[in-house]
Amino acid sequence: MVKIHHLFLLCFCLLASFQSITVFYTSPHDYLKNHDMTKTRKGKTEQLLRVDDHDFTMRPAFGGPAIPVGVDVQVESLDSISEVDMDFTMTLYLRHYWKDERLSFPSITNKSMTFDGRLVKKIWVPDVFFVHSKRSFIHDTTTDNIMLRVFPDGHVLYSMRITVTAMCNMDFSRFPLDSQTCSLELESYAYTDEDLMLYWKNGNESLKTDEKISLSQFLIQKFHTTSRLAFYSSTGWYNRLYINFTLHRHIFFFLLQTYFPATLMVMLSWVSFWIDRRAVPARVSLGITTVLTMSTIITGVNASMPRVSYIKAVDIYLWVSFVFVFLSVLEYAAVNYLTTVQERKERKLREKFPCTCGIPNTKTMMLDGTYSESDANSLAGYTRSQIVIEEEKQDKMVVHLAMSNESNSSRKRGLKGHVGLRIIQNTHAIDKYSRIIFPGTYIFFNLIYWSVFC
Repeated sequence: MVKIHHLFLLCFCLLASFQSITVFYTSPHDYLKNHDMTKTRKGKTEQLLRVDDHDFTMRPAFGGPAIPVGVDVQVESLDSISEVDMDFTMTLYLRHYWKDERLSFPSITNKSMTFDGRLVKKIWVPDVFFVHSKRSFIHDTTTDNIMLRVFPDGHVLYSMRITVTAMCNMDFSRFPLDSQTCSLELESYAYTDEDLMLYWKNGNESLKTDEKISLSQFLIQKFHTTSRLAFYSSTGWYNRLYINFTLHRHIFFFLLQTYFPATLMVMLSWVSFWIDRRAVPARVSLGITTVLTMSTIITGVNASMPRVSYIKAVDIYLWVSFVFVFLSVLEYAAVNYLTTVQERKERKLREKFPCTCGIPNTKTMMLDGTYSESDANSLAGYTRSQIVIEEEKQDKMVVHLAMSNESNSSRKRGLKGHVGLRIIQNTHAIDKYSRIIFPGTYIFFNLIYWSVFC
């Protein structure tokens, strides 16, 4: 009876074991698909990648040939261009590609593993920096914008999102009709070309740009990549990669803010040539106003530019315009001086020869073109034959009126309907020539200027 009982227990145990095996058996594929590696002690990252088993302070294949590190860049935005500081600010995605067999791991599906920036501090990564950079930082909102992707065979992809401000050597000799070429340079800081070979992963295709990139003052013409060796006398040769881009400046802003106002000020200064030379306050105030306005325009342009030691294209235009405005002031100074000298000579001549007409009872009047109705009426008693006109070189006229004993009423009747006097405008010869010379010369200057710099 006891033997039957033990036999029954043995059969029951075998049956239970068989059922448990049937229930909990799964295929290896389903196991890998559904299994959470983070809950398995042997699946921790450090143990899977064997980070603690290697010395990552040294580069891969230390002591052997140079390790190739491929680079590609995607430009997200070109934020600003500063002429005063001579630099530019760019936001980009910088990606590195290399192989480190120390990070290889077994995988049935041959899928890569992706990590954030915490693993970067425990392994070896290329020490690439930006040459001639002034400021740079890795974005950290909401976390550090760093991605590390490791493949089973040891290939590594290391990506960062960076904003960098770098120097750009600009030539302003043709400003604002200029084009500028700037470069962002990448280089390994510690490893020479014998230890690390830095190269563009896909040649010219390694640089990608966003089609929406635009600047307010510049037209981005093209991006392209180059590479060359850089030599330092104390450390040796290094591989250097270049991101080159060309910027062409928009001229319309400067036409509205600089060229048009300067041209209008020059044209405004020419108005004084048509103002009576005896209107001293009007012509002087107009000349001083245009000179001060041109000075303000020149100061405003130079305030937004670096203090370069050479002449810019805009300086040529503004200073030539300033010279034209200043010469218009000097022109009136010359006209006023010569007019004063001429009047002094005429006054002395009249005092020396009070009457030279040979007609008895003559009276001399000076007409300068500005006379009142009462002055004209005073001539009504004289006939045309009794008026002798002596024209002077300075466009004045001396009118000698012969006096007779005829009644005033008969004289007025004889002169009504035709005064018969030709009053010459009081304009100096210099003003006449300036009306033609100044505009003609300025137009000729503009033709030369725009044909050379455009």
